[in-house]
Amino acid sequence: MAPRRARKRVEGGASSNVFSMFDQSQIQEFKEAFTIMDQNRDGFIDKEDLRDTFAALGRINVKNEELEAMVKEAPGPINFTVFLTMFGEKLKGTDPEETILHAFKVFDTEGKGFVKADFIKEKLMTQADRFSEEEVKQMFAAFPPDVCGNLDYRNLCYVITHGEEKD
Repeated sequence: MAPRRARKRVEGGASSNVFSMFDQSQIQEFKEAFTIMDQNRDGFIDKEDLRDTFAALGRINVKNEELEAMVKEAPGPINFTVFLTMFGEKLKGTDPEETILHAFKVFDTEGKGFVKADFIKEKLMTQADRFSEEEVKQMFAAFPPDVCGNLDYRNLCYVITHGEEKD
C-alpha cells in the first residue's frame, strides 16, 4: 500500500490544485456555501438544490431554463471540488491586490490610503472602461466614502481580491 501522502495525491488528481488558489478560511467559507446550497445533502448541487436555494432566498418562480443554464456551466456533476474550481475560474480574471493598490496610489499623492470619492467617480465615468452612473452608485453603496468624502481604497482593494473586509 502506498504511503498516505502519495495515495492522497493520486486520488485527488490534477484538479486538487484548485485548493492552492485559496487560503484555508476561504475554502471553509466556500464549503459552508456549498453545504447550504446542497439542500438534499447528497454531496452534489443539482437543479433541485438550486431551485430550493433560490426559494430559501425568496425567489420562487425560477425558470427551468435558467437552472439548467447554471448547472451546464459545470463540466459535470457539481461536487465541492467542481464548485471550488468554478469559483476559481470566475475569480481568475481579478487583478492581484498589489496591482489594484498601485492603480489607486497614483491618485493618492500624499500616501494617506484614501482618495476623494468625487475624484474617483469622475475618473471611473470618463476614463478607459467607463462606469455608468448606476455602477458608481452600486460601488459607493458597497464601499461608502467617509463623512469627509474619502474612499478607503486599501480596504476596497482587499475586498475586491479577498471577498471580505479586514477586521
